[in-house]
Amino acid sequence: MKIATFNINGIKARAEALPRWLDEAQPDVVLLQEIKSVDENFPREIFEERGYNVETHGQKSFNGVAILSKYPLEDVSRGLPGDEEDEQARWIEATVIGKRALRICGLYLPNGNPAPGPKFDYKLAWMERLYERARDLLATEEPALMAGDYNIIPQVEDAKRPEAWREDALFRPESRAAFRKVLNLGFTEAFRARTQGPGHYSFWDYQAGAWNRNDGIRIDHFLLTPQAADLMRDCQTDAAVRGHEKPSDHVPVWVDLDI
Repeated sequence: MKIATFNINGIKARAEALPRWLDEAQPDVVLLQEIKSVDENFPREIFEERGYNVETHGQKSFNGVAILSKYPLEDVSRGLPGDEEDEQARWIEATVIGKRALRICGLYLPNGNPAPGPKFDYKLAWMERLYERARDLLATEEPALMAGDYNIIPQVEDAKRPEAWREDALFRPESRAAFRKVLNLGFTEAFRARTQGPGHYSFWDYQAGAWNRNDGIRIDHFLLTPQAADLMRDCQTDAAVRGHEKPSDHVPVWVDLDI
């Protein structure tokens, strides 16, 4: 089963590019972030005509996450547990039924800038809730994953110019420590389990020729429970998508699981 995560930076802006990538890459399941659309305005028919089941958790003009799946989806839930007053659409999860069940969680973690400040405080509080949900997933002892735009640069080699991000919320020590706290529960960071070294990124700013200079950062991640990690066959970044017309500032990352 090929599962991808892709921050599309607006479904309206990517209404042509996203279907073209789906036709080329043929992922079985896709976790989308920043759809920037309320549920009723999401263009479901584009994906349903390609055989995808569609579940969304939208928000007008901001945030928003979705799941596209060629397999049945069960037990869909929306919103990260732990704060009933949180209205930001950043979390969706469901069980995908392939050869066996897989719990998938799609997330769009808060950016947190400017840091320090209220937005950074919200980011860290959200990550503490993520930690609690991650513990619950592990306790099931079943294949599960959490994937999406984490807005975290985990290591120095995950940025072309780490010094430029030193005070940014994506790279501040508090953010990276919160990410490691989740990872150290027993998750496998899929891409780094397959590929080591610098030069591998999933985001390039639109400005200052960042793409042409490969001045990127790696902030889109798959975290796998041990039961899912045992089934992993590959994990790659589909950087060629950035060369398409009207690209997102992110590119897809995908895993292939024997499930």
